[in-house]
Amino acid sequence: MVSMEKNLLHRKQSLYQSLDENFGIQKEVYRGQQYSQIYFARLHLMRTLLYSLIPNWKPHLPVCTVLGLEEGKDCIIVGTLYKHMKLKPSILDEYSKERSVSPLVQRHNFTHLDDNLVLEDESGRVKLSGCLLPSTYVTGNIIALHGKETSAGEFLVEDVLEAGLPQQIERPIQLGNKVKQRYYLVKCRSRNSSQKPRRFRYDPMEQLHLTKVWASEPLDHQGSCLNVWLFCVENHQKIVASLQYQLDLQGEDKYVVFISGLSVGRSSSNPLQFQLLVDHITGHLGDEKNLGSKDQSRLFEPIKELDILLTQIAASIPLDIMPGSSDPANFSLPQQPLHRCLFPGSSAYNTFRSCTNPHCFELDNIRFLGTSGQNIDDLGKYSEANNNIDFMERTLRWRHLAPTAPNTLGCYPFTDRDPFYVETCPHVYFVGNQDKYESRLIKGSEGQMVMLICIPRFAETGVAVVVSLYCFNQLSPQHV
Repeated sequence: MVSMEKNLLHRKQSLYQSLDENFGIQKEVYRGQQYSQIYFARLHLMRTLLYSLIPNWKPHLPVCTVLGLEEGKDCIIVGTLYKHMKLKPSILDEYSKERSVSPLVQRHNFTHLDDNLVLEDESGRVKLSGCLLPSTYVTGNIIALHGKETSAGEFLVEDVLEAGLPQQIERPIQLGNKVKQRYYLVKCRSRNSSQKPRRFRYDPMEQLHLTKVWASEPLDHQGSCLNVWLFCVENHQKIVASLQYQLDLQGEDKYVVFISGLSVGRSSSNPLQFQLLVDHITGHLGDEKNLGSKDQSRLFEPIKELDILLTQIAASIPLDIMPGSSDPANFSLPQQPLHRCLFPGSSAYNTFRSCTNPHCFELDNIRFLGTSGQNIDDLGKYSEANNNIDFMERTLRWRHLAPTAPNTLGCYPFTDRDPFYVETCPHVYFVGNQDKYESRLIKGSEGQMVMLICIPRFAETGVAVVVSLYCFNQLSPQHV
């Protein structure tokens, strides 16, 4: 008995604080208000911020309104961008589809070379020209512009000031010399698979690595319509047991596991693949266990199936679950938490938390901020970038999670605030339901460091992301 107690793994605890109050709409009352009020609230908030940055940017130039522009006079104007788009969908397109003999081609990106930008404030609007690229910005951006009015009545832009990364709370965890050479088993496989797992060497002192990713082999199985994603807090020793990480740490490490796009209920989903992941997280991989006939019959019911799997996690590990674009929650952002009655088994544990989308929380004073992907997907339709990580970086430097809302991205018509304004810089910014895994470490002008993570759809890729609370402060993220 004594020897068994010595072999027990004791889970480390983390201080968790939810910061989702700003995304709740419980006290909001809809009285037929329009969306102009959220634009006014955004402009007032961001303009005050930009005004405070202008003295350090170009203190010798005057700040004017659009109505106060003078031809040929250099000045600075601050306002909201509107993007005229030739290919932007309209309700008339739906009518054309019904009347057209041949179906219209569905586009994934609506940008065009003829797109142009307009800046407006309370006094008026002016067409922009010069160095401002329409393909980079979207309707709803608040920026400051240096330039002058031309004889054609346009504003010739010479320089641009964006809000930049906000202030960041001090990072409480320092890496120091805690991490030595690591070997990770990053590819999971089915118990019946003959393929050997691959092992990778990782030396953080030679190459700055941050994020560990593991994937399970896709299995040919018809699953049983939720598109949800979750994270869970894990400790170093349990991950050693369940993920077979070979670590040499002078101390205890803590981890957060990100999973996105489960697509429960779709024909392409694979419950066995998710079960394999659950076994890894909970440390039961390799256990000889069989589901009872009652549980096996329940696996064919999508929501009950998900609840069974989440219950296995919540029984030992704290987890948060966020709604996605096709989940049984409100469609417009911010999406409110999925009702607990959908998860009668897992919601019985105090480790289970149903959260909003976007979701913000702190673990041991490390701030996490993320969405289920709608904001980044919409930016990809109405602007251009090399990859989705670039879109994520732009939203942080614009200090706004969803600049296209409410123009092309549905959101609640708030009257006196804009909940998507980023007031405090997170340490980790994550986005789910992406096509592939990507990560990047960005730095701000005042020493801010933010890890950006694109989390791929688990149902399609079998990939989950593990983030170490110890390592991410000084290690740049790489796909291991």
